[in-house]
Amino acid sequence: MEALIATYGNDSSSSSDPDISPPTSSSSRHNLNSEESKSKSEPFRLPPPPLSLLSSPNPLDYMEIGQGSRVRNFPHIQGNYALHVFIPVYIPPTPMKNLALFLKRIAKVVPDLHVVDVDIPLSILCKDNQKFEQVALGREFHISLGRTVPIRVHQIDSVLAMLRQKFSSPKQYWIDFSKWEVFVNDEQTRTFLAIEVVAGGFTEITRQIQSVNEIYRFHNLPEFYKDPRPHISLTWASGNVGDLLKKRVTEDLSAGTMSQNRRIFTCKFKGIKCRIGNKQYKICNV
Repeated sequence: MEALIATYGNDSSSSSDPDISPPTSSSSRHNLNSEESKSKSEPFRLPPPPLSLLSSPNPLDYMEIGQGSRVRNFPHIQGNYALHVFIPVYIPPTPMKNLALFLKRIAKVVPDLHVVDVDIPLSILCKDNQKFEQVALGREFHISLGRTVPIRVHQIDSVLAMLRQKFSSPKQYWIDFSKWEVFVNDEQTRTFLAIEVVAGGFTEITRQIQSVNEIYRFHNLPEFYKDPRPHISLTWASGNVGDLLKKRVTEDLSAGTMSQNRRIFTCKFKGIKCRIGNKQYKICNV
């Protein structure tokens, strides 16, 4: 809408401008009056808008807008900001190929699956292999170190300062993603297909979760789950379809297409980030 206003101008501003045209003779006034009455009877038509305003520069924009509806874990309140502390994760190129094939097979039998965060249906991405890997797997994922909770604006500086102090000297370690798992959120409104950390990196991540819990307690925020299960979520489906998704994943793994007894992929821990509202902050780097 702003682009259209910039193109055609604002009608209200033009109508408020004073008339500074010089006086005219009676004959010319008669001609003007007749032309004015004619123009009133025929509505003025604007030219069509530029085509660039009607087409999106990103072909995926319409899907991001259309599919982006989410269910909040807490009600929106003026002055509250959503806080999320996490470890960023990137999938290496080599295992990405096998992961793409696995997700495509699952998407055929569970067609409601969407890409996490981007919220695009996998069935659409399956038509383009390059786009599938780029959008579904070639971006930042996260291991949550705390619940996503609301904080007040006056708590932001304190939370950031304590997080940076707590993780001022992080040590590098390897994270092994070795188990496919299905999770359902507390509200039973989303089912997630995820890869869980059960061995390499598990001890270090659980320690970091406990550190974040201490900061949450100090600010009277709800702590993480009692028995944390570090993971990254790759896809989601509406409602509780956990049983169906588990069945399909188990069947595919039993067929030997991807082993459940070896690492799916490994990456290095490179730091911690924090998202508050629409802003992202670096807590520490390795």
